[in-house]
Amino acid sequence: MKRRLLLAAAAAAGLLLSNGFAVAAPAASADVSAAIADAGRPQADKDRDAQRHPADLLGFTGVKRGDKVAELVPGGGYVTRLLSKIVGPMGHVYAVNMPTLNERFKTGVNPIIADAAYGNVSVVETPLATMKFAEPLDVVYTSENYHDFQNMGMFLSDTAALGKAAFAALKPGGLYIITDYVGAAGTGKTQTQSLHRIDPAVIKQEVLAAGFQLAEEGNALMNAGDNLTARSAQGSSQTMLKFRKP
Repeated sequence: MKRRLLLAAAAAAGLLLSNGFAVAAPAASADVSAAIADAGRPQADKDRDAQRHPADLLGFTGVKRGDKVAELVPGGGYVTRLLSKIVGPMGHVYAVNMPTLNERFKTGVNPIIADAAYGNVSVVETPLATMKFAEPLDVVYTSENYHDFQNMGMFLSDTAALGKAAFAALKPGGLYIITDYVGAAGTGKTQTQSLHRIDPAVIKQEVLAAGFQLAEEGNALMNAGDNLTARSAQGSSQTMLKFRKP
């Protein structure tokens, strides 16, 4: 009975339930819907949609047609294909790989680059702390990576310097979007290696210090049943943070 009442109240308020939380339902644009329905997306990507909530994610980012976007460490390109279709032929997606990444990670987006249907995607290989682009950007985006940038090994990066590089690469009003697995409040960076989680307060502190303003914080990827003392996995709580360059 209580659940039915909650559902009814959510519907009346224009809300949806996501992973146990009632959150505002983003108005998914036609471009976002078309990107998700893209016939070129591999079935493996579509199978992950239930956990990654692409409509919520992309609606939060505000990426639109014509945008120039840098996606940091895109992995296998789950988000890359979606961004490509949203920004369209007048936009561009720079898939940014670090020189320190192994070949498996570096080549994850190769099938996308080789596909003419995603001709607005190119690879840039650069240290994140000193990244530069041939044109001013509208969006710098990274998902599920910021905690890894703290860890020894191929992902290690100076995230304070990364924030400054992102600031320099963006147009005034440009957006820096970070989503990542949530660590318990007060844990700072102590669990980035062991649990692959990070306290969102750390991300905010570093990015604000680079000159950004916090524009929006989303909870559509939060999971009320997530055990914050367990190692993160697909479906674990993620913070969504949107910062704006003044």
